[in-house]
Amino acid sequence: MPSLMTFGPLRIAYADDTLRPRPWTEQQSAWARELLAAAPAGPVLELCSGVGHIGLLAILGTGRRLVCVDSSPSACDYARRNASAAGLGEVVEVRTGAMEEVVAPHERYALVIADPPWVPSDRTDHYAEDPVDSIDGGADGLDIARTCVRLADRHLLEGGQVLLQLGDSGQVDALAQELADLDVREVREGEGGVLALLGRRA
Repeated sequence: MPSLMTFGPLRIAYADDTLRPRPWTEQQSAWARELLAAAPAGPVLELCSGVGHIGLLAILGTGRRLVCVDSSPSACDYARRNASAAGLGEVVEVRTGAMEEVVAPHERYALVIADPPWVPSDRTDHYAEDPVDSIDGGADGLDIARTCVRLADRHLLEGGQVLLQLGDSGQVDALAQELADLDVREVREGEGGVLALLGRRA
């Protein structure tokens, strides 16, 4: 049976085999909305979208198109359901599969939102209520975040940015050491993690 929760003005459905939306991640949606006010014209890409709550709240009322990508068929089913319930079914496309395979080479986006699994593999047992596949980020928690950032860099419009969620500022610092064409522009602390804004180097 699906569960329902309030996420901003939205009612979001999810299930036991999907990651339960974290209320604090409304901060990521709110920041994304701020960025979209000055972003170039174009759609939004949400990677590791889960049931779609962050991206849906980000684009609500903006008229922007949203492409949600997740590897979980169940999460994608719920993302479609939640888009329809929010009245956004006509502007939201949900794609199931590996992000490198379902985002076409020619596509470009004004903003990329990403909430990848960021829990180090040896700490996933601290979150027993969560599906392991939804939280396991590899040895340092950054395996999937690295993939998100590399893909986002290839698909940004001129002037586009990346809004990434991670576990803590240490992970942001570690990732920043590996960035080739992107810089960390700002980091904001949240109740359950951190948000990092990335943009192309001048």
